[in-house]
Amino acid sequence: MSVSHYRYPVKLITEQRNFLETMTQMSKTPAKHYLVARVLLMSDQSHGEPSHTDGQIAETLSISRRTVISIKQRFVQGSLAVALAGSFPRERPERRCLDGKGEAQLIALACSKAPDGRQRWTVRLLAGRMVQLECAEHISPETVRTTLKKRAKALAQKILVLPKGSGWELCLSHGGCPRCVLPTL
Repeated sequence: MSVSHYRYPVKLITEQRNFLETMTQMSKTPAKHYLVARVLLMSDQSHGEPSHTDGQIAETLSISRRTVISIKQRFVQGSLAVALAGSFPRERPERRCLDGKGEAQLIALACSKAPDGRQRWTVRLLAGRMVQLECAEHISPETVRTTLKKRAKALAQKILVLPKGSGWELCLSHGGCPRCVLPTL
């Protein structure tokens, strides 16, 4: 007999129980949500001991015991919404290498003349130059690629004008090509 139903004791309040029972009776409930609802209803200890162990629930619903435990864990440690979602919400801090000013500098650099001995800029060259110019502490070639791809449409519609004496050139991008260069005004 399994004792893991004590590890994550599921205690549903009346509203939760009613919601889950309604969910199991609706024909449009996604199978994943139906399964979670059945596991939680069968695990409910709000009126004493649950009538089923984790192993019995797993066998009845044709799922693994580990799945039953995971669903109960998400409910107990999170909420009903977390249990239905299937995972805990991830807390990934938004760490951007480039802000708006950095993106503008990258675009201006991409529109400038390529380094000596090169016909055009590569994403690796652009990433290295951005670090050299201290526009970013660190930037990956993939960040350069996605930033240029994201901004290609904006470049295709407008003229990028930079201040005189900045060392950068004026770039008119037609069709989203960041390699077109016009002489500095």
